[in-house]
Amino acid sequence: MLSRIFIPLVILFAISACNSTYTPKPRGYFQIDLPQHAYKTFDSAGFPYTFEYPVYAKIIQDSTFFEEQPENPYWINIDVPSLGGRIYISYNRIGGKARFKRKNAKGEYVDSIGINRFDKLLNGSYTLSFKHSYKASSIEDSVFKTPNGIDGIFFRIGGNTATANQFLVSDSVKHFLRGALYFDAAPNEDSLRPVNNFLKEDLVHLVNTLKWRD
Repeated sequence: MLSRIFIPLVILFAISACNSTYTPKPRGYFQIDLPQHAYKTFDSAGFPYTFEYPVYAKIIQDSTFFEEQPENPYWINIDVPSLGGRIYISYNRIGGKARFKRKNAKGEYVDSIGINRFDKLLNGSYTLSFKHSYKASSIEDSVFKTPNGIDGIFFRIGGNTATANQFLVSDSVKHFLRGALYFDAAPNEDSLRPVNNFLKEDLVHLVNTLKWRD
C-alpha cells in the first residue's frame, strides 16, 4: 500500500520540478569582518611628512615599487595584514636629484641622474596610474584641497584592476607624495568592493591629516 502511494508522489514531484522556473541566485562571497576605524600618528624623525594611519596597520620601509627603486628613505608601505591590503607611499623632493632610465646608443636602458621637476613628477604619476590599470573600465581624477591646505588629485579606477584608489599631493615647490592602494589578491571589483570602500576611508583620512614638516 505504501509503495502504491509513494511512487506516484515521487513522479508528481519530479514533473513539477521539471516545469518550475529556475531563478539564478546572485554570486556569493566570503563575509569579511571589518574593524572599527581608528587611527594613530606617523611622525618619524627625519621624515618630511606626518599623517594619521589605521591602528590595525603597520608601516615598513619600502624596497621597491614594481620596477621603481626608491630614490630616498621616505618611501614606505602601510600594510593591513588582516585585509590583505597595502598602501604604497612614495615621496620625491622637487628640485632634488632623481634616478631614471634612458636608452643609450646600443638601445639599452641605463641609469641616469636628473632633476625632479614638478611637471615631470605629475606626468609620471598619471602614466603610472594608467600603466598599472590597463584593465580599467574607467578612470576618474578629481582635484581637492585638504583641511591643512595641501592640494592633490584623487584617482578612482573602475573595473578588475590591481588598484582602485590612488592619490597624489604636492605643494608644487618642494614636496611631492603619491599613494596607491593594492591588494594581495586576484583583482575582482565585486569581491574586493567592501574592503576597497573600507580602506578608501582610511586613505582619505591619511590625505586629510597629512602635513609637511618643513
